[in-house]
Amino acid sequence: MRLHRLDLTAFGPFGGSLTVDFDELSTAGLFLLHGPTGAGKTSILDAVCYALYGSVPGARQSGQGMTLRSDHAAPAVRTEVTLDLTVAGRRLEVTRQPPWQRPKKRGTGTTLDKAQTWLRAYDPAARSWKDLSRSHQEVGEEVTQLLGMSREQFCQVVLLPQGDFARFLRADAEARGKLLGRLFDTRRFADVEKHLAERRRATEAQVRDGDAELLADAHRMQQAAGEVMRLEDLAPGEPGLAESVLTAAAVARSAAREQLTVARCRLAAAESAQAAADRSLGEARERDRLQRRFAEARERAARLAEEDGVRQEAQTLLDRSRKAEAVAPALELRESADAEHREAADAEARTRALLPEAHKEAGTAGLTAAARRAAEELGGLESARRTERRLAELLDERAGLDRQERADADVLDESDAWLTGWEETRTGLQARIESAQEAATDAVGLAVQRDSAHQRLNAARLRDQLAGDTDRAAEQARTAQEQALAAKQHWLDLKEQRLAGIAAELAANLIDGAPCAVCGAVEHPAPARKDAGHVDREAEERALAAHQSAEERRADHERRLGAVREALAAAGAEAGDTPTVRLAHEAEELEEQYVRARDAASVLHSVREQLRQAEHEHERRLTAQREAAVRAAARASVRERLDQEQAALQQELTKARGAADSVAVRAAQLERDAARFADAADAVRLAEGTAQRLKYADARLADAAFKAGFDTPRAAAEALLDAATGRALQHRLDAWQQEEAAVRAALTEPDTAAAAQQPPADLAAAQRTAEDADRRVREAASARDAAARRCAELDRLSARATAAARRLAPLRDEYDRVARMAGLTAGTSAANERRMRLESYVLAARLEQVAAAATARLHRMSSGRYTLVHSDDRTGRGRSGLGLHVVDAWTGRERDTATLSGGETFFASLALALGLADVVTDEAGGVRLDTLFIDEGFGSLDDQTLDEVLDVLDSLRERDRSVGIVSHVPDLRRRIHAQLAVVKGRSGSTVRTHGVG
Repeated sequence: MRLHRLDLTAFGPFGGSLTVDFDELSTAGLFLLHGPTGAGKTSILDAVCYALYGSVPGARQSGQGMTLRSDHAAPAVRTEVTLDLTVAGRRLEVTRQPPWQRPKKRGTGTTLDKAQTWLRAYDPAARSWKDLSRSHQEVGEEVTQLLGMSREQFCQVVLLPQGDFARFLRADAEARGKLLGRLFDTRRFADVEKHLAERRRATEAQVRDGDAELLADAHRMQQAAGEVMRLEDLAPGEPGLAESVLTAAAVARSAAREQLTVARCRLAAAESAQAAADRSLGEARERDRLQRRFAEARERAARLAEEDGVRQEAQTLLDRSRKAEAVAPALELRESADAEHREAADAEARTRALLPEAHKEAGTAGLTAAARRAAEELGGLESARRTERRLAELLDERAGLDRQERADADVLDESDAWLTGWEETRTGLQARIESAQEAATDAVGLAVQRDSAHQRLNAARLRDQLAGDTDRAAEQARTAQEQALAAKQHWLDLKEQRLAGIAAELAANLIDGAPCAVCGAVEHPAPARKDAGHVDREAEERALAAHQSAEERRADHERRLGAVREALAAAGAEAGDTPTVRLAHEAEELEEQYVRARDAASVLHSVREQLRQAEHEHERRLTAQREAAVRAAARASVRERLDQEQAALQQELTKARGAADSVAVRAAQLERDAARFADAADAVRLAEGTAQRLKYADARLADAAFKAGFDTPRAAAEALLDAATGRALQHRLDAWQQEEAAVRAALTEPDTAAAAQQPPADLAAAQRTAEDADRRVREAASARDAAARRCAELDRLSARATAAARRLAPLRDEYDRVARMAGLTAGTSAANERRMRLESYVLAARLEQVAAAATARLHRMSSGRYTLVHSDDRTGRGRSGLGLHVVDAWTGRERDTATLSGGETFFASLALALGLADVVTDEAGGVRLDTLFIDEGFGSLDDQTLDEVLDVLDSLRERDRSVGIVSHVPDLRRRIHAQLAVVKGRSGSTVRTHGVG
């Protein structure tokens, strides 16, 4: 990589634009970048880093690029960095613009512009630049890929910061490892360590989980097996756990099978004893049953002998009842005939009581003739009934005509009264309609005038209000402008005071024994002191913040004043010069006139509706008068016809009803008489017939009783039993016979008679013996089942434990392998004698390369005295691998780098930085670094050592390199002819070149 040109605008301390021509400076091979403290020497290196990576080294990067802008730059000038370089054989140009707050193009204030990036490549054939990308991400990836280094590696390899390498030289192994890790990107080896540790924890957790499940199965087996299974006290993850569990399970299974065999033998013996006890119990139960049967038969025979008289009596009653059953039909016939005769006699007496005295003793023929005569007279009254109904209808019609006549009279009177005032009503409604129409027309015109008056009134009120607001806004804008000017002047004064005392501020950070950040010296004999009025960075930043805040307030007040003035002009144009009071009075008068016109016009619709309804009512009244006259003429003819018909009907009706009040009354009398005569005739005929049937039934009953052997019909009736009583007696007789046969059979059975001769059976003792045998069988079966379940459960759990142990075996082997690898890479394994982590081992190899490359230059700088060597010895209780010692050829002893003096530390760290640059360059893919920068530290060298160091740096030109030394040591200005001087001033820094061209 070779730098050609760097263009800066408004960057860091450089307020304007400048160009650094590295091609011109590199012709001498070695050039000096010098200038006073705070002038901006390091800012040039920051610009190179920013152009390549979009950020500056270390703590100077903050605020997303906002702090890179120069405070000396004009507000309209944008910060920009352009770097022209050659890398990997390609000529590139990178341009970057950080974000900035630029002034708005319209109005006051600022607006944020985003960061911009351009990447161009030079085409030698076309002799022109070609755009490659404008994307921040694409440009960053392209540059990083071409350089093969990250920003941290570039800052350590190209921009050699001597303060960092002095600390690296004296640092412990952990700090040295962090720096080397960033430079050589050994995160992948740390990731390997982390991955192995995570794998170890994961496999360990899996093994522990598997062992926990195995132990759980073992405890279940122990619970199932009881005391015969004993487990060793092992925790999950311990070696030999699976073998111990499987061995204990095998012992438990063998003991369980022995217990099962014993339980089966006991069950067989108990079942044999139970069968013998069951047979004895059956024999005892049978003998007890036969003995009880014989005793019960003897008792039943005795009861039958006692009931023999009752049985004979029942048999006699049943025989007499069977004889009387032959007389039963005659008895039923006689009872039925007697009941019918009594009912017919009662009906005859009731009907005769209702007849007139002349007919109460009449026979059947006389009553029938009387009924016939009444029916004939009733048939002659049907015509009179129709006449009577028609007369009633005529009376209803006459009443209806009277009602119509009265209603028509009322309609005519009401219509005459209403039509009398019709003309007056119509004229009044038409006049009201015309008046309302005129008011509506006036209201439309007044509404337009009223709205215009209100708009002018509102504009006048706004005009009066804005007039006062304009004065107040102008006063506030003037005050804000004065405050902004005062704040700006205060900030400039403080900034000037701080720049005047910046040396004291830098001196406050010096530490005895530590190199100076400016000159690199470790001794500080006369540091600058702060005076009483010293201004620090915080005070300047507070003043700047106050100045910016005052500027924002001033801009806000000016914008508010402009807005108020525009609103005042608009309101004055609309309201004119008329006073607000007069406009309010005019608007109020127009409002009152509009309200009166609107109220007068609001009745237009209702008045029109009233006129329409009145016209409709006028037409309805005239129609009603005409219809009433037509109905009156029709009623006169109808009434005359009804009078004639009514007279004829009344004459006919008087003749028909006779002495009765009406034809209906006379017809009802005749209907009752005909019905009574007919009922009486029927009742007499029925009574005569039932008397004949009763006489026949008595004769038949006497004959049946004599034939059945009874003296009288009463005796036969008393002997006859009802069906239920007869069935009950027959059932009792049948039961007696069945009981007698059963008793006789039981007493003659051979087994029963033999059992009666034996002693009584002891059923309770046999039952107890059988229950004891059954209990022993259940206990033996329960024990056998428990033993079988125990064997099955142990077999199941053993099979599961065996399968689990088989599954865990590969996982346990993997865990052992991963644990060994993780311990080895983490430096905790006993096999790792030096307790060196994998990342430290890789970095130790890189450190050996760096020490070898640094020794080549350190040997020349120290006149062959010093050599840097890598040490992997452990320091204290820590880990080994990243030690760095120096071998002193004068004493022949190896000692720690912390024992070097200030000057020795500088050229040792310089040699280390150059060696590290060579190693990192090779690590990055062999990218050639043709431009290097060395930052400070030369003030600690004596003249001879300085010459030797410069010879070494000058030898870098042999590899076609150019080296820039950043320092303000005066002696270097005499020794190095090509110089780039940075000059600071109140308006910003500038650069000048010497000894080139």
